[in-house]
Amino acid sequence: MILSICVGSSCHLKGSYQIINMIKEKLETEKLENIIELKAAFCMGNCTNGVSIKIDEVLFSGIKPDNFENFFQTEVVPRLR
Repeated sequence: MILSICVGSSCHLKGSYQIINMIKEKLETEKLENIIELKAAFCMGNCTNGVSIKIDEVLFSGIKPDNFENFFQTEVVPRLR
């Protein structure tokens, strides 16, 4: 599975690097480094909706530190099965 996090200007200002660090920590604590590949990506075209993340080719936006855990549990974990 590939997680691509937008690091374009708008997402950067909305906290994409904080989200990247949260994902890195989650991958380490859950022992998922060999299952999930983390990549940075430039503009995904959803600049007004907050930080954008693609899981493989499915786009999600509006990811923030306060909803990251819910996003991870509801969107990432089920795709690991």
